[in-house]
Amino acid sequence: MRSSPRRTRRYAAVLALPLALTLNALPVLADPSPQPVPPDRASSTAQDGVALLRVVVPDHAAVDRLVALGVDLAEYTKPVDGGIEVHAVLSPGEAQGLRDQGFDVRDAISDQGDYAANIAERRQALASAAADAAETDTLTPLRAEWFTSLDDQRFLSVEVKSSATDAQTVLTATWDSGPGTAPDSGGTATMSRFTDAGQYMYHRFSAPIPVTQAPTKVTVTSSRGGSVTVPVTKWLGEKRKPPSRHYVSDFIDHYMDPTEITGRITALARQFPKVAEIVDLPYRTNGYRRAAQAQFGTGTGAAAASTFYVSSRAYGSEGGNDVSLALVKPGAAGTPLSVAVSGKNVAVTLATDASGAIGSTAVQVVAALNGDAAASALLTAATYRGNAGNGVVAEAPATRLTDGLLAPATVSRQPFQMKALRIGKHRDGSKVGVFLYCQEHAREWVTPVTCVETAERLLRNYAQDAATRKIVDNLDIFVMPTANPDGGHYSMYDYNMQRRNMTNHCPVTNGDPGRRNSWGVDLNRNFTVGSVFDGYNGATTTCTNDTFAGPSELSEPETRNQVWLVDTFPNIRFAMNTHSYGGYFMWPPGAYKTAGRETLPRADFGTESFFWNASSHILSAVQGRRGTAIWPGRTGPVVDVLYSAAGNSADEHWYNRGIIGWDFEVGADVYDQAAKQYRAVGFQPPFEEGHEEAMEFSNGQIAILEVARAYGEDTHKPDSRLKELAKDDTSATFTFTTDEPANVYYTIDGSRPTLSSPKLAAAGMREGAQRITVNQTTEVHWFAVDIAGNVEKNYKPDGDGDNYNKETVKVRGRR
Repeated sequence: MRSSPRRTRRYAAVLALPLALTLNALPVLADPSPQPVPPDRASSTAQDGVALLRVVVPDHAAVDRLVALGVDLAEYTKPVDGGIEVHAVLSPGEAQGLRDQGFDVRDAISDQGDYAANIAERRQALASAAADAAETDTLTPLRAEWFTSLDDQRFLSVEVKSSATDAQTVLTATWDSGPGTAPDSGGTATMSRFTDAGQYMYHRFSAPIPVTQAPTKVTVTSSRGGSVTVPVTKWLGEKRKPPSRHYVSDFIDHYMDPTEITGRITALARQFPKVAEIVDLPYRTNGYRRAAQAQFGTGTGAAAASTFYVSSRAYGSEGGNDVSLALVKPGAAGTPLSVAVSGKNVAVTLATDASGAIGSTAVQVVAALNGDAAASALLTAATYRGNAGNGVVAEAPATRLTDGLLAPATVSRQPFQMKALRIGKHRDGSKVGVFLYCQEHAREWVTPVTCVETAERLLRNYAQDAATRKIVDNLDIFVMPTANPDGGHYSMYDYNMQRRNMTNHCPVTNGDPGRRNSWGVDLNRNFTVGSVFDGYNGATTTCTNDTFAGPSELSEPETRNQVWLVDTFPNIRFAMNTHSYGGYFMWPPGAYKTAGRETLPRADFGTESFFWNASSHILSAVQGRRGTAIWPGRTGPVVDVLYSAAGNSADEHWYNRGIIGWDFEVGADVYDQAAKQYRAVGFQPPFEEGHEEAMEFSNGQIAILEVARAYGEDTHKPDSRLKELAKDDTSATFTFTTDEPANVYYTIDGSRPTLSSPKLAAAGMREGAQRITVNQTTEVHWFAVDIAGNVEKNYKPDGDGDNYNKETVKVRGRR
């Protein structure tokens, strides 16, 4: 079997295998018997310039000829202009020998410089691993939880961080099978090493482990000798008060397009005018519309040179679909190229040579169309994807241009008036505002019906359900079921995998009809915080990419509408962006720079604790529908559990306005009991599954409103304690605990604590509170402030009172 290259920096290849033949001595049809080894292929430590080179041959027969010549070919072929590209391991002499026989030998894929770099990297890695192996690693437990999902199957989820970050460190988890059972009776499993942006994060199970009994303890051991045993706690399952017997739900029975969605919320506002109204957002979208187009030529292979396309000046729905173009072969020789226009019908008479053959090239036809005043008033022309267009075009009958859009006439082609449904008894800005928005990504069909279901529940239960009435009376709720109406229409009627909006920012080199499913802006990459324009990862400036961030921040009317809403109603303190799929519950930061994995600033420890505390309530509500559990490993900041999403909306609202923003990814993986594995549900599952997802995540949205109402009514002042952790003759270590999510401000120099004092931070990602060490007996002063702004003991940090907490931390042997 011939050697196969593997891509690393470029390609690493086995470079030391000698050829059996001296190539430049061979005739065209060589005898494949052994020949002397070329001098520069003789065994040496330097390898004498042997490299992996590109060779382009005209056909497979030429490939066979290379094989007959004994050329060391990699297992790689690729069709290219002019033939087939293969890769060969060649010395300089061998490469020249092939060139002398007429072979097109090109540049190197990898050479001895790459080999040397790989060996140097390997030596460094081995040295680092050897140094790490000399020390026992320390294991820091992050989370250890069991939970049930769907049909009451139990699962175990464990996260542990090792102080040894190399890939050779292997962690193994062992657990019991309930109280009083042997430590290893429940099972054992090797943990996966989780890395992101090239950096080690922690170890975890790649998917929660199914268990028969709920464990009480789990022990994790490392191949380097580290070990830690921690209790296993229950994840989710918070006891919730059941809704009243009059509570109604389940208001959706099919997927809806954005026109239908918007009609639903408009009708709700009319039906419940005392507690609801429509907010018309100021920026209309580009609309479900496109220029009409037609392509002449196939655009494939050599035919690309004779291919061009035309686009109407007017949108297809505004007359562009009535334009036609014909390419006419005249009946006489020596006819010049010309353009004629009759109404909206354009005809190009192609030039002929002395023999009567067509001589007009694609680029000449494009120039003629763009240069004719009457024709260019109707359409524009361009060669295919930047091709020089030097190929001769063929005649073509009159072809009507089309925008290709397939939605029924009930879907307007005009710019879309985006709307939000505002729900609340007091819609005057006096109540805490909550912004629920769905379908930023067009193909996520479950999300808009989730938002509609929530709006229906709030309004139709208001009169008879006390819990709903408390929510509506004490919050100002803004529901935007479709944040991407144009893309939503396109996804439902034209291309179901459409993610972006429909605005085409591509130049003519990417403007042909074959690119129609690759146009648009990813709205959740078009915001101003941590954007690709600021150097953050997870978006692109390539206009045909699915994470295209647009030509600039907030270039799109859809994103400007979101910003307008939260700026116009500054009482909005909470937001939920509902996406699909995968079953995630996330919050900022949502982006990082790849170099060094530099994230946007993390929320302070008190706020992070609030996020986690709220997640238990919200995700228990999701689970309450049919038992679906969102995994602990899919709960947390976006950058910790998913990926970097440069320029997303949650970061926009949190960092610019302090809006506590969450992200749902509805559609958790479903565990297949028979196959003993999880199965993904996709963007557009059968509606039976989509319906259940909408029902359970509407539960989650209602729970978010409950969290927001509790925040708005919170007058409880936090209570904090200093907790000593360790002490010896030279130092003491302590931290703080609070009875609710709160920030702790402290001093250790005897001064009065203020909001400018040091603030208790997180020990690390997903690690809990930091540990503070002092090396002498110290009087610690501190106070706590919760997320709602309540200050412990009514202490006034900017005043001159001394009713803050005081405690002395003693160090043995030190005064």
